[in-house]
Amino acid sequence: MQYINYGTTDLVVSRFGLGCMRFPKEQQEAIDMVRYALDHGVNYLDTAYIYNNSEVTLGKALKDGYRNKSVIVAKNPIWDVRKYDDFEKYLDEELKRLEVDYIDIYLLHSLGAENFDKVIQFDGFTFLDKMVEKGKIRHTGFSFHGTNELFKKVVDSYPFEMAQIQLNILDEFQQAGLDGLKYAYQKKMATVIMEPLRGGHIVNNYPEEVDYLIKNYKEKRSLVEWAFRWLYNLKEASVIISGTNNLTQLKENISIFSDAKSDVMSEEDLLLIKAIRTEFEKKNVINCTGCKYCMPCPYGVDIPEIFKLYNSVSVMKSHFIDRLVYRDTILHAGNGADKCVECGICKIHCPQSIDIPEELKKAHQALVKK
Repeated sequence: MQYINYGTTDLVVSRFGLGCMRFPKEQQEAIDMVRYALDHGVNYLDTAYIYNNSEVTLGKALKDGYRNKSVIVAKNPIWDVRKYDDFEKYLDEELKRLEVDYIDIYLLHSLGAENFDKVIQFDGFTFLDKMVEKGKIRHTGFSFHGTNELFKKVVDSYPFEMAQIQLNILDEFQQAGLDGLKYAYQKKMATVIMEPLRGGHIVNNYPEEVDYLIKNYKEKRSLVEWAFRWLYNLKEASVIISGTNNLTQLKENISIFSDAKSDVMSEEDLLLIKAIRTEFEKKNVINCTGCKYCMPCPYGVDIPEIFKLYNSVSVMKSHFIDRLVYRDTILHAGNGADKCVECGICKIHCPQSIDIPEELKKAHQALVKK
């Protein structure tokens, strides 16, 4: 297993992190899986208050000396916070579930615009400071689903020690994106990658052309390995988290990360990833290139961002995170497709001749769908 210094902290962590959201249904099987990971060099364990029974199961797995091998990451359910005291109430519940005295890295969970507003409203930053003082948490961070602009605002709002973002071979320009990753790195923050396979959608829903590209490339690797390799190639990515629901998947991931060094991909390798991404993008329902000639919209509609999310939902069939970003960030900020008055100015400037007002209606309907 490869290890990395975790931002400016004194932690040294495995580049592969075990996501604890998709545990097997049988608790003992999940416990055995966690202990297998720890016994084979994985020390980064990521859980959250809302992951069904995850914290309780993880707490049992960390008995018998396994706590000493682990770095625990947990998250506060911001959407349930109604007053300042709620922050600590949920933290205390997590400590009890995990059966530990402290949590190594504690995150404000899923900071889109709406949740970030709640953090500000109820003084979440003071909460983090106080919990570090009390010794209930060691290090502070946040997980994020929102726009690149909002990500930079959150990073600059508080001296967070880490940020957790969604990034994969299809999301280079989605959400915080590669630009956000580099921004956090410049701030000397540890940056953790979630959704490296988009919950498995990338490897379970890829075009035949992608299979052809991989099979005919000079280096023989699976799509799973190429997806992980593209991420750990980035020196800015501290840890890549993957949620496994069986021991076979875990063993495969540990094997892939046994030599997870940065700067290992050649220019040809990167061109392969670009070609793979292109094949996915051919499935897009809107031929939007993100040129932004349609902007600014006089009514505040964030047209390129909405179309990116709409295309992503279409390619990934029903990926809920894209809908979350739309509702929690775009709509919350008043930049949703519902603000379109069909003035047609954007349509005039679009080099792709997209009927933007009409496509915005379709995008809005798809993105607000539960």
